[in-house]
Amino acid sequence: MAVKKINYNNNDFEINYEILNPTNLEKTIVFLHGWGSNKEVMKSGFATILKDFRHIYIDMPGFGKSPNEVVLTTKDYSLIMKLFLESLGINTTNITIAGHSFGGKVATLLSPKNLILLSTAGIIEEKSAKVKTKIKLTKIANKLGLSLFSKLFRSKDVSQMSECMYGTFKNVVDEDFTYEFKKYNGNCLIFWGMSDTATSLVSGEIIHHIIKNSQFFPLTGDHYFFLKNSDKIDKIIKEMVK
Repeated sequence: MAVKKINYNNNDFEINYEILNPTNLEKTIVFLHGWGSNKEVMKSGFATILKDFRHIYIDMPGFGKSPNEVVLTTKDYSLIMKLFLESLGINTTNITIAGHSFGGKVATLLSPKNLILLSTAGIIEEKSAKVKTKIKLTKIANKLGLSLFSKLFRSKDVSQMSECMYGTFKNVVDEDFTYEFKKYNGNCLIFWGMSDTATSLVSGEIIHHIIKNSQFFPLTGDHYFFLKNSDKIDKIIKEMVK
């Protein structure tokens, strides 16, 4: 485990990361976690596989052991990750990047040679009536200047965020990434949990349709399906990522 300081937009970010198989310099794979997650979750799924790759696991700002004190956008995250990888002597266009959920959007913006999407966010899905009601009540409370009251309508996960991470969450939660997926021209493997309720299987099929050079692999499990399907994912990546 190591820490590297990156300066972006006059703000210093201390990025916590870990490298496995450091001598495998010919093939590098970077793992970007989802919202509310961290590098340890990604390590749980992938540390014991893909042994011919150098693995780089990263806590993005505001997650795990990487602090954050400013409101960010998905583009900001991608630029911070680009600066971080360049500081390690890595050109993002020559590597493989695997991104889970929110991390998949960040990975897409980095335009790697090989893009691996794991139940990725970025397709707008219809919200439940309960969620719509909470959003409406929150907006009303904020308009009335009752910001403290509006916090009551936040989900448990959101209510535990700092204000800057809540501002970041609002920036990234409902992004339509159709255009960004369409722009990607590299080799893309899309893996998805068939029982995923956070990002539905239909979203995966849509992304597969949008990205020209992509292949789609539905696997058993929920949003964290990759934790129980590492052997299958290992086999597919080894066959299709050169």
